[in-house]
Amino acid sequence: MGLVGLLIVFVLSVAVGYKLLSEVPVLLHTPLMSGMNALSGITLLSALVATAAATALGLRWLGVVAVLFATVNVVGGFLVTDRMLRMFRSDRAGRPGKTASMSTTEAEKRP
Repeated sequence: MGLVGLLIVFVLSVAVGYKLLSEVPVLLHTPLMSGMNALSGITLLSALVATAAATALGLRWLGVVAVLFATVNVVGGFLVTDRMLRMFRSDRAGRPGKTASMSTTEAEKRP
């Protein structure tokens, strides 16, 4: 496949990806990000395999850079997901993120 064919595939994949992701409801953004972290893990594994199979020194260094970038992507994705999930947690009862429907002080006030 020539350069023009690769550019056409790239432009079409960007357009289809944008269209699909713009249709995702807001409630599904966090699970979608977690799924993308799994995909980033596959990218990291592929970079490790490609680095191990490299025979030339330049290719091996390129593989090391790919492993480094993929690792940063995986770790950053999990940090962002953890930060988003912490927004729904709370140490106090009665706040969003707790399973109880009312705090202990509200329960004591009820007859």
